[in-house]
Amino acid sequence: MMGNVAKLFETEAPPRIAPEDLRIAEAIVFAAAEPTDEAAIAERLSPGADVGAVMAELQRHYAERGVHLARIAGRWAFRTAPDLAWLLSREEHDKRKLSRAAIETLAIVAYHQPVTRADIEEIRGVAVSKGALDVLMEAGWVRMRGRRKSPGRPITYGTTAEFLSHFGLDAIADLPGLDELQGAGLFDGRLPPGFGVPQPDDDANLRADEDPLETSAALEQAWGPVGESDET
Repeated sequence: MMGNVAKLFETEAPPRIAPEDLRIAEAIVFAAAEPTDEAAIAERLSPGADVGAVMAELQRHYAERGVHLARIAGRWAFRTAPDLAWLLSREEHDKRKLSRAAIETLAIVAYHQPVTRADIEEIRGVAVSKGALDVLMEAGWVRMRGRRKSPGRPITYGTTAEFLSHFGLDAIADLPGLDELQGAGLFDGRLPPGFGVPQPDDDANLRADEDPLETSAALEQAWGPVGESDET
């Protein structure tokens, strides 16, 4: 009886992590040109190694260093510690800077996906040119998902893993909520009654109101005639 009671107070011992597994995982992530997924890391570890525990311990090891081990879009990569990023900053001339229209379009796609061009126009309150979405797709941050099951079968858009990686997000749910946006000064508090920021969802599976996107020349006609670039 006393033995059973004692078991209730026992805590599960943390998984044993072999030092060599830490070194192997560190080397794999360090040498990789792109963020590395846990499956690729697990293949090189010792049999039965707990890759999640290994990465958590390695992340703890780098927590106070000049580089941090970060989980981005479900993958692992080394990133400069946020408080030291300014030391490594340098002047760079972007080939193309995002217009206000593209920035607003990206935010709408990220929070409201899957969205169509008409959805974006309704939210922004102005017409959106083909160029605004083209810039975002060329950057690799936005992709065509499918076609909405509605008259005209408009194309739906969503974000990509490259979007998460560029902005240092592990998942789309890590995008700031309304409280965080207000705290950052992006909203001034004069919001319409009932206003809220939707919970973003980038599930790759098509929704009930979406059809698969056909791979044909018809996509080139999805927007119709292209007018002047939208910079509003």
